[in-house]
Amino acid sequence: MRYLLVLISLFLIYPSHATERAVDFTAPELPQSGHIVIPVREGLQWTTAGQQADQRLNAALSRAAENAGFTGKAGKTLTLFSVGDYARIDLVGVAPTPLTQAELQDFGGAVATAIKKDSGLDIQILAEGIETGVGNPGAHIALGFQLGDYAFKRYKRTKGTDRQQGRVVILVGNAESSAAHYREELAHLAKGVAFARDIGNEPGNVIYPESFVERTRTAMKGLRRVKIEVMAQNKLERLGMGALLGVGAGSAREPRLLIVDYRGRAGDETDMALVGKGISFDTGGISIKPNKNMWKMKSDLSGAAAVMGTLMQLAAREAAVNVVAVAALAENMPSGTAIRPGDVLTSLSGKTIEIMSTDAEGRLVLADAVTYVQQRYKPALLVDVATLTGSAARALGDDYGALFTRDDTLTELFANAGTQSGETVWPLPLNAGHYEQLDSLIADLKNTADKPPGASTGAAFIGSFIDAEQAWVHLDIAGVDWRDKALPTVPKGHAGWGVRLLDQVIRIRLNQ
Repeated sequence: MRYLLVLISLFLIYPSHATERAVDFTAPELPQSGHIVIPVREGLQWTTAGQQADQRLNAALSRAAENAGFTGKAGKTLTLFSVGDYARIDLVGVAPTPLTQAELQDFGGAVATAIKKDSGLDIQILAEGIETGVGNPGAHIALGFQLGDYAFKRYKRTKGTDRQQGRVVILVGNAESSAAHYREELAHLAKGVAFARDIGNEPGNVIYPESFVERTRTAMKGLRRVKIEVMAQNKLERLGMGALLGVGAGSAREPRLLIVDYRGRAGDETDMALVGKGISFDTGGISIKPNKNMWKMKSDLSGAAAVMGTLMQLAAREAAVNVVAVAALAENMPSGTAIRPGDVLTSLSGKTIEIMSTDAEGRLVLADAVTYVQQRYKPALLVDVATLTGSAARALGDDYGALFTRDDTLTELFANAGTQSGETVWPLPLNAGHYEQLDSLIADLKNTADKPPGASTGAAFIGSFIDAEQAWVHLDIAGVDWRDKALPTVPKGHAGWGVRLLDQVIRIRLNQ
């Protein structure tokens, strides 16, 4: 017990990921020495800053690139040491066309990946001359760098003393504007993503419903206009949240409903409600999963992590929006008190649910959570986020989150936001037939259908608890929440997927 308390204390006090690097912005004057990073357009086309550096070095960069076969292909890098007065030069490929917001962030992430073995020198990124139509490009490069530089190292023992990290210095025109945009907005977004990644990377013996709540309290501490409410088991019972309680019945860890309400503008209206599936570990319950890759089920709370990370950064940057984030938290374990296939649960809505599989638990906790949110907040838009089905992952792989909605305008909104943020989505069908497949012989509905498509019938189950007039989006992120292969802005491990997408949706829809 003493060991457990110490572990929990460490978990609450210390950040899980590597310390965030200091970022500075300055005017685009070519440095005379040190460590510089130069973007190179595909086809070995130099930017303005790259031309200046190559000329200063008597075309040594051009010769080195040609000899190494480096063409500037987007994301590719070439590292050179002791060139002239420079200790290190990194050439990083970018697209030959004007860079989008996501591509600027990918460039920053590629830089972070290239310099994982840090020299301890300041990293001077020569961003001037990058072609883009995006405002404050330096800020997006800085965001991408922080995202790509993330590393979860809490449980690694290091030998010796870590080398002092250098600053990231971005040399770009209109440096003051980029600096302001980064520090006032995008730096908070990077921290929101890091929060979500930390939660998803932590093991199941550290993160469970109660500790998820405490981690969120710690992260939200000091933020203005934020109210946190936690419903423990006794209140869930009084309210009649039988679906959420049913999922947590087999675990020694009691379920929780965590509500974080941010009021960034005047008025009682709720602009958006974000509801996340928060299964802190999913064994499948009595319908137990196979052992292979079960360890990844520590991240079955990705939806809850994403909605909390999103709200945290909104409050930190004081966005003028009213948003509530709700995490439906439970641990799905097999035991003598666990629910069984064939059991019937009564949800908060009053609808009864026949359990066909205890491994279709995420939709159960969401059923009560979305019902509660609609009854209490009546949001203009309700978005639920969940690692819901393997079906979505099989359909879309790790390229897209699956999007379900009854409103084509919301499909367009989320598709545009996905392209801009770099967290892309793809719409999947949701029709009357998918709802019909959930008909039960003994209850109002059953929690799984007898045939595919599983992603659509999973969405239909949640949709069965959404009022007809309620604007609603369901995001199934089962294929994108975890990375086995790194991307420029997403290292291996938990992706923190959804924070950037939801932030961009809010920026577009609410101009915030």
